[in-house]
Amino acid sequence: MLNAGWLRTFAALCQTGHFTKTAQRLGMTQPGVSQHLRKLEAQVGQPLIVQQGKGFSLTQAGEAVLQLALSRQEEERRLMQALQSDDPDQGEVRIACSGSFALPLAPALFPLMQQAPGLTVRLEAAPQASVLQGLQDGRVDLGILDHDPAHPRLQARHLGQEQLCLVVPAAWSGTPGFDDLQRAGFIAHPDGFGYADDLFALNFPDDFTGSAGLHLRGFLNQIGQIPSPVARGVGYTLLPRSGFQTHPDRDGLRIADLPHKRHHQLWLVSRRDRPMTARLRKVAGLVSDVAAQLAAPEQDGAG
Repeated sequence: MLNAGWLRTFAALCQTGHFTKTAQRLGMTQPGVSQHLRKLEAQVGQPLIVQQGKGFSLTQAGEAVLQLALSRQEEERRLMQALQSDDPDQGEVRIACSGSFALPLAPALFPLMQQAPGLTVRLEAAPQASVLQGLQDGRVDLGILDHDPAHPRLQARHLGQEQLCLVVPAAWSGTPGFDDLQRAGFIAHPDGFGYADDLFALNFPDDFTGSAGLHLRGFLNQIGQIPSPVARGVGYTLLPRSGFQTHPDRDGLRIADLPHKRHHQLWLVSRRDRPMTARLRKVAGLVSDVAAQLAAPEQDGAG
């Protein structure tokens, strides 16, 4: 990669057409300007100018290098202008979260995107480990995790909590026992076995021996599809509250009222080394609003 400082000196030399004037403009000595030119020519491997008395003309290589130098200066100017303006309705925001949280977040983002045509929002539904890795790698601006990662390069803010729900067909009455659930069968999904270990160990300590012992009735990996068989009377499933609230067949579902509640925490995580621009602050506020709605009193379909 060509040295940026030498390129700036060369561009100024071409603009002034004079070594002494270039040195004055850049606050350098005339030998310093000549030294930058020689180093740049050595890096390119070709002469960039041809001396003509007190002046000079550019070689073909010099013309190409000048165009590159001017192009870089324009890119730097646009970058500084964008950073200084910090428009909340311009630029890109990359978000990663669980599939269940993405369900209520996505429709909340649509009005914002309609109001701001210059704003690009990328929403990725991913497992917790992938969200954390994306934050660490810098591929994600805002991540929603179920814990504070306590990582030196990351900063986290607690948003609230979301209920982990046993979702059963609406036609079921009362609170099912573990034997009832085993007869019906589990509509599983990638996170479901971990949810079972969390919720069933708390509510069925005498009967539940681990998620590996559950009667499996089906397996789906699309969060929006998981409650569908349950809404038609097939089995039960385990989901965060958001996965229940956003399902189109919610009238066919019910949250079983277990004696012991289990909640997952919601944390908004971002990089410490990246400033919270106006657009990030705007989207982060919307994420907080969605999280607050999920933490509202849990009465939808419960019983």
